[in-house]
Amino acid sequence: MKVLIRNGRVVNPATGRDERADIAVAAGRIRSIGNIAADFTPERIIEAEGCVVSPGLVDLSARLREPGHEHEGMLESELNAAAAGGVTSLVCPPDTDPALDEPGLVDMLKFRARKLSLCRLFPLGALTRGLAGESLTEMVELTESGCVGFSQAETPIRDTQVLLRALQYASTHGYPVWLRPQDATLGKGVAASGAVATRLGLSGVPVAAETIALHTLFELVRATGARVHLCRLSSAAGVALVRQAKADGLPITADVSIHSLHLTDVDIGYFNSAMRLSPPLRQQADREALRAGLADGTIDALVSDHTPVDADAKSVPFAEAEPGGTGLELLLSLALKWGQDSGLSLADTLARITSKPVQVLGESLGSLAGSAGQIVEGGVADLCVFDPAAVWQVSPAVLKSRGKSTPFDFSHSGMALPGQVRATLVAGTVAYQAR
Repeated sequence: MKVLIRNGRVVNPATGRDERADIAVAAGRIRSIGNIAADFTPERIIEAEGCVVSPGLVDLSARLREPGHEHEGMLESELNAAAAGGVTSLVCPPDTDPALDEPGLVDMLKFRARKLSLCRLFPLGALTRGLAGESLTEMVELTESGCVGFSQAETPIRDTQVLLRALQYASTHGYPVWLRPQDATLGKGVAASGAVATRLGLSGVPVAAETIALHTLFELVRATGARVHLCRLSSAAGVALVRQAKADGLPITADVSIHSLHLTDVDIGYFNSAMRLSPPLRQQADREALRAGLADGTIDALVSDHTPVDADAKSVPFAEAEPGGTGLELLLSLALKWGQDSGLSLADTLARITSKPVQVLGESLGSLAGSAGQIVEGGVADLCVFDPAAVWQVSPAVLKSRGKSTPFDFSHSGMALPGQVRATLVAGTVAYQAR
């Protein structure tokens, strides 16, 4: 289909481009930006007056709940949520049921996603079989099936010898390893250690659970040269360690979730189970350090940490509630809110959810690496059209995700969010358009 996006403000964070222009799309590619050829006859016109046209969002952490947890999310519903949120590419962790430790499971997941044509899907393969932390998976076969890296998701490897061997093997083949820094023993609590957890009688997760894991990882990276992406930093101490490790030249990148960027442990209130998250919400000083770290480049990307959880799993005491919340449809708005609060330009803000995540993925994107997360002539037509002046309130009724629980539900957060997606194009196909 030939599509014309007309009268929009085109913002390309990778190059700093920010101008009013039309965009012509044909055969899944951006044919021209401005100076539309006279012979271009669009089959569909998207009016973007007053709207920003940005690269499609790239989310480095979104659980789709397939296979194994279909009661909490179906592939179609979650990819529809991605499209409604302007997300055109996402990375899914391997903690499905069964875990993504066999090529056949990865093939099936990618095949189903391709048929839906709603969002590009980049799975992470399990680093160890069944995520048990004992024996390594067949990384070569999983990579051939389409895995862009290897991860333990929420399950730390207890045996440092196994982790060392995993990083050695990954380094040999040039595979990136995605790990959440969390000590297996210290990380068992349900809330961040501190006054709030003590007052509520909740088991705590100390900052040391993150920093001990980071120290261990950095020593192993020095020993092996492996590329490691650190998932969802949560503490000021963790940000400082990552900043120093980057200054030392270690091949690491990092991300932070929308939850840790905007919320603190005080938001738990009186045992609000929507605030039961992983990693747990920490104190205000941690939140401010995370916001500053994302702004100065210590943290490379902002992620939705989309984890759809059904109502029954949240309608229990806080400590028993399943951690997680829906986030795909909130990523853009919460990035914009952070950018506004931080005094950043629109291009700088959008970079954290477009071009910067693409840099994290790097060569694993294959032929897409040259144009994903960008708006360039001849590049792939993954685009997001959004109204930056729109303000909306999050509620279960407006979410397309099957998971309706989110800490940003207006009924208990009182937080109205800026920016609303009007249209999303994936490979030139209109995957979503607001009515």
